[in-house]
Amino acid sequence: MSRSTRKRNKPLWHPAYWPSWLIVFALYLLSLLPMSAKQRFGRRLGCFLERKLKSRSRVAHSNLSACLPELDDSARQQLVQDNFVACTRGFLESTHAWWRDMSDYYDTTEMHGLEHLEAARAQNRGVLLIGGHYSIFDFALPLIACKLDKPGYMYRPNNNPVIDRMIENGRRRHFNIRPFSKRQLPRMMKFLKGGGQVWFACDQDFGRNTELFVPFFGVDAGCITSPSYIARESGAAVICVSHLRLPDGRYRVEFSPIQEDFGEDTTRDAETWNRFIESTIREYPDQYLWLHKRFKSRPEGAEKVY
Repeated sequence: MSRSTRKRNKPLWHPAYWPSWLIVFALYLLSLLPMSAKQRFGRRLGCFLERKLKSRSRVAHSNLSACLPELDDSARQQLVQDNFVACTRGFLESTHAWWRDMSDYYDTTEMHGLEHLEAARAQNRGVLLIGGHYSIFDFALPLIACKLDKPGYMYRPNNNPVIDRMIENGRRRHFNIRPFSKRQLPRMMKFLKGGGQVWFACDQDFGRNTELFVPFFGVDAGCITSPSYIARESGAAVICVSHLRLPDGRYRVEFSPIQEDFGEDTTRDAETWNRFIESTIREYPDQYLWLHKRFKSRPEGAEKVY
């Protein structure tokens, strides 16, 4: 049995997890800050992390060099720093969603494309909401769920059970939202067939699970075919969704039209969600998770990005 497996089998109050509980307590205290203070602290902390986390900074530089080659060195450096700030603010906003009241944001968030959700409901279909890793992270879940009848989401459990408990408890307290891990795919399919709506961010590099390569900003990016399978087998309508922080401090959620014939061609499906994410990024390029190694998996013979 590996060390990590032995640790996961310990009770959550075991001394091995005490440092994790201290982290949870510190994040809870941060959640009590007013949102304006979170935003100011997020800028300072983001700038600090950009200087200290050199490896992640290099990843962001590599991603932007590949995806936005028109930027000069100065513009790229500024965008990397802005991205650290946006993602740090997003993490602090997530603490707000995990512990604080979110009701003030439901009415002030700009909602675009709600008519497409209504069209899916009129067809008596579940909805697969294909999203991306934009900077507001978990703060977006209740903003989206407040417009759904039976909300759910796909997730990958955190390796640390204490941190996983913190995150999942924070997510599930909003609108009775249903979680589904990749091991619960049959249960999620049944949920969709019963009219549920599931958010699924499938825009990261899944390593060995990569099934095809589709251009993302003109660069071949590893993609998975499970969204196509889910849509085809469940009969769910597929809608792309984005969630952004606006310059005035408010937020915006946008639902695309229903993607017709989604599930018939896996490559075309991946192109569909990649194009939607691209268009969102071009509007607010600092608010995508450029810190992730999106091009870690490469087609045979292709040059490495990192």
